[in-house]
Amino acid sequence: MTSRTPPLFSNRMFRCAFLAVIAGILVTAGLVRADHSEQPNVVLIISDDQAWTDYGFMGHDTIQTPYLDKLAEESVLFRRGYVPTALCRPSLMTLATGLYAHQHGVTGNDPSRTRNDRNSPEYNELRAELISFIENHDTLPSLLGEQGYLSHQSGKWWEGSFQHGGFTHGMTRGFPHPNGRSGDDGRTIGRESMEPIFDFIDDSVAKETPFFVWYAPNLPHTPHDPPARLFNKYKDKVDSPHVARYYAMCEWLDETCGQLVKFLEDRKLRDNTLIVYICDNGWIQNPEARGYAPRSKQTPYETGVRQPIFFNWPAKLKPADRDELVSSIDLFPTIVKATGARMPKGLPGLDLWSNLQSGKKIKRKAIFGEGFAHDIADLHNPQETLLYRWTIEGQWKLLLTYDGEVAHHKTTHPRDEKRPQLFDLLKDPCETKNLAGNNLDVVKRLVKKIENWYPVTKRNVIKVFD
Repeated sequence: MTSRTPPLFSNRMFRCAFLAVIAGILVTAGLVRADHSEQPNVVLIISDDQAWTDYGFMGHDTIQTPYLDKLAEESVLFRRGYVPTALCRPSLMTLATGLYAHQHGVTGNDPSRTRNDRNSPEYNELRAELISFIENHDTLPSLLGEQGYLSHQSGKWWEGSFQHGGFTHGMTRGFPHPNGRSGDDGRTIGRESMEPIFDFIDDSVAKETPFFVWYAPNLPHTPHDPPARLFNKYKDKVDSPHVARYYAMCEWLDETCGQLVKFLEDRKLRDNTLIVYICDNGWIQNPEARGYAPRSKQTPYETGVRQPIFFNWPAKLKPADRDELVSSIDLFPTIVKATGARMPKGLPGLDLWSNLQSGKKIKRKAIFGEGFAHDIADLHNPQETLLYRWTIEGQWKLLLTYDGEVAHHKTTHPRDEKRPQLFDLLKDPCETKNLAGNNLDVVKRLVKKIENWYPVTKRNVIKVFD
């Protein structure tokens, strides 16, 4: 492999910087209207490693999330929201590009560490090449930048520096800087302070420009080291200190969201700000040790991929509790439409904006997802580490299993059940009973849907029927 300079700068970076300079000149010259009432500010809140059940508004009987409960009550809430891939980096890349993992190419968190030593030049070349994948796609901050938005990145961000993703402002320096793997300085947001976001918003308001905030705190993600006041609140409510710490982390995230919403209210920005909430993937806390329990993070089961999703814009959206299936793949086109930005062609997600405003049912027959190994064996052939494909249609969920290479986190993917797995999610949301054998017609129909969505070639597929 030829040596490659890590892509710290790209055409998008220079284009974004150029647009920011021109916007500043036009504002100064009075040539850009100061009234951005039809361009909402956008705040995207992305929780990190939290189960769909772990909120007060989703019915948890112990975890307290009063600020998110209130925000959800005032929002268009979809309780049956999903992420296509239950792993941090691919899930965040989907939010940034509006594409499935097999389309944007970032299917795992890292290149395979078994094929190249992590301290070798060859491994760093692979890391740099993986970061460069974002250059091939429009990103949400770059599209909003074309509309005059300033944008701020904080929290988790894997694709190099914040500029590399099209943000005008941000905290992450990114690879190859020290600790630049998944967010470096950006990961202090929420845990230490909210000031970087608040200062950015004040600066944007002073410049009379709409803003986009990517708030992806390292919460409730490990390390589970909540403030003592929160841990003490939960330690006597559950039998496991590990679970108590995780519960406290969920409330800590909630507190930071409350701080963010209060700041918008204090600055009288709430009525013209679209707030979107999602979590990158699920989590079940192991009660016996640090880390996650089976069938949660990285897996295609409900506690890995299901997430509540809500949209809040007081001036435009009437609160509603919706039962339709939605996916994080829909957030990109929906935000693009709400802001009037350029809509890229060929996006796989749905633009939900008109449905959010009108309350009309979303016309969708099924949603889809995929699971890949944590480490990427071949950057140019995602199927080398393909583990699962799945679809949900109404109450039915079909999960197919594949033999992709697993180099890291092998115990997370035992793949003991090699046959198709069919679940009735309305009767069995915990996916305890495989109904495939008694519903072959449903299995065949959903297999065809999966194949039409993402055809698989050159990969040994676990047999659909014995």
